[in-house]
Amino acid sequence: MRIVGIIPARYGSTRFPGKPLADLWGKPLIQHVYERARSSEILEKVVVATDDERILRTVRDFGGEALMTSPEHTCGTERIAEAAGILGLADGDIVVNIQGDQPLLAPEALEDLVRPLLLSGEIPMATLAIPMENPEEIEDPNRVKVVLDRQGRALYFSRSPIPYFRPPGKSPQYLRHIGLYAYRKEFLDLFVTLPPGELEQAEKLEQLRALENGYPIAVTITPYACPEVDTPEDLERLREGRG
Repeated sequence: MRIVGIIPARYGSTRFPGKPLADLWGKPLIQHVYERARSSEILEKVVVATDDERILRTVRDFGGEALMTSPEHTCGTERIAEAAGILGLADGDIVVNIQGDQPLLAPEALEDLVRPLLLSGEIPMATLAIPMENPEEIEDPNRVKVVLDRQGRALYFSRSPIPYFRPPGKSPQYLRHIGLYAYRKEFLDLFVTLPPGELEQAEKLEQLRALENGYPIAVTITPYACPEVDTPEDLERLREGRG
């Protein structure tokens, strides 16, 4: 069984055009992500999947591996599914979807991510979460929350604070979803054929597609936050050491 990391990267972004090539500490953002992923001992290979020649050239110029995918994809999951096919991965291989805007990616987080798929053949998909305490963060719709069952599988993801806390009593532990995913290649191919459900369309959260169709998602609670760069302001905070 192979474990391969794929980083989807597109040039066009509504909030931050050209984000993968933005400079951070003397390197393009995508290079930070690639190098951190390559330092993970669990990944056999790391590939950037893009639809833009500028990104392709940049990755190859710093010695990384990259391939071109269709410009018609509507999401990163479709892009990594195509890339997994180009790479000739087998149904039982594990595909790790690494976000191209996480320059502080912790390689150890990738081990936490993949572990449930190695421990159980019944798990088709896995992701990560981190505890959070800040009330502003809990209320922030840009911080996706997740609640789990007793087996560590996702019950629901939401932009709203979940679970709702009704005092008195002890406040629940809130978990913030970290946008890294691992899939069995066979399930990844199936996932991209499933139609978006009502919950996914309401929350604008693609992972709900799996839950709406009855497929479990294992969630590992990790200490590694892996902050994302969504806007130029996020990048500036990192440059100033405020990430």
